[in-house]
Amino acid sequence: MLPEPCLKIRDALSQVPILTNISNQDDYEKALAMMDELIEDYDANKALVDILSLSIERWEEQSDEFADFNAGLAKLDSGIAVLRTLMAQHNLGVADLPELGAKANVSKILNQTGGRQLTSKHIAALSQRFGISPALFFKKL
Repeated sequence: MLPEPCLKIRDALSQVPILTNISNQDDYEKALAMMDELIEDYDANKALVDILSLSIERWEEQSDEFADFNAGLAKLDSGIAVLRTLMAQHNLGVADLPELGAKANVSKILNQTGGRQLTSKHIAALSQRFGISPALFFKKL
């Protein structure tokens, strides 16, 4: 028999199944809305944010809706994939990234042309701007 705290956690999770299992687009949208609410008081909700983010990540990796997006990211250098994701999340264009220089330079970095790539200074500036760890730019996707 499970200890009482485990039973309480199991019962609580059964009340909000999207915390651990997103099974359709409607669940996914509910999970995103819930995440928006939870991160408003991140410190108090950190454990729930961590659990829900895993559920959302699993859905985004397995859903047909994200198949083309995920396939495109898999072909990119991990730093460029992170940059493109940040741009999409924040609705940014090439003119909105002064950390990387002029628009032409940003385009060359994004398209990996002309030998342009993210430098350590670029990564440091982007990490500071978006409040993320520089390690994300090196993480294997």
